Amino acid sequence: MDKEKKLKQTQEEEEMEFKDCENHSQQAQQEEEEEEEKIEIGDEIIRSKIGIMRALAERDDPSVKEVDDFMIRRFLRARDLDIEKANTMLLKYLSWRRTFLPKGFVSESEISNQLADNKLCMQGVDKQGRPIVVAFGGRHKPTKGNLEEVKRFVVYGLEKICARMPRGQEKFVAIGDLEGWGYSNSDIRAYVASLSILQDSYPERLAKLFIVHVPYIFMTAWKVVYPFIDSRTKKKIIFVENKKLKSTLLNDIDESQLPDIYGGKLPLVPIENC
Repeated sequence: MDKEKKLKQTQEEEEMEFKDCENHSQQAQQEEEEEEEKIEIGDEIIRSKIGIMRALAERDDPSVKEVDDFMIRRFLRARDLDIEKANTMLLKYLSWRRTFLPKGFVSESEISNQLADNKLCMQGVDKQGRPIVVAFGGRHKPTKGNLEEVKRFVVYGLEKICARMPRGQEKFVAIGDLEGWGYSNSDIRAYVASLSILQDSYPERLAKLFIVHVPYIFMTAWKVVYPFIDSRTKKKIIFVENKKLKSTLLNDIDESQLPDIYGGKLPLVPIENC
């Protein structure tokens, strides 16, 4: 009887944590949108900072000449328009890219174990024209491949997404689907590594991340990963209750562009076929 009572109490606590995450997500999203508006208002300041940062970065790395203003702006935004911090971040990224992607891309033969599970798909755009990506956490198998292959898979996916951005777009919308997720799918090292790549090497590419079909046991892993998420990324994460799934997604995505597994019209396409 005590065991049943304790189990019920644990479930109730996890349910409260999930609801707290959802409420925090909605508030953070509003703050993020307000911050974006402020940045747009200061457009002239940003242009000035882009020029200063470019001159500063080119002194240390001549390859910055090949970097467009949009990239410099993304790095500036990621560091709250602090030129010195953004410059350090950009130079670190360029050095990482030369080492991690000496050929300029990740070949599919390097990540065959990851592609075999169809855990990353892409289809449609949201109401602002941003590409939609769906990642299936329950399809990830930590025993297949290794951490290095997972990193290469993440970079492969991000490069694919960025290459297929519609003209005038810099960001994408992601849906993290945890249906069927269990402890056998949990991979903290992979989650932290993926976050590091997204935040440090592809800053300001993520517009929103909807986390759907969340099992309560996932909150155990979430508590470990959460401290590694930077403040800007936290504001983009939205936990969605199952009963509000379609209505929440339809706020941002037209039904004609919504993946069919969420009640929309478009079938998902594996990332390698995009």
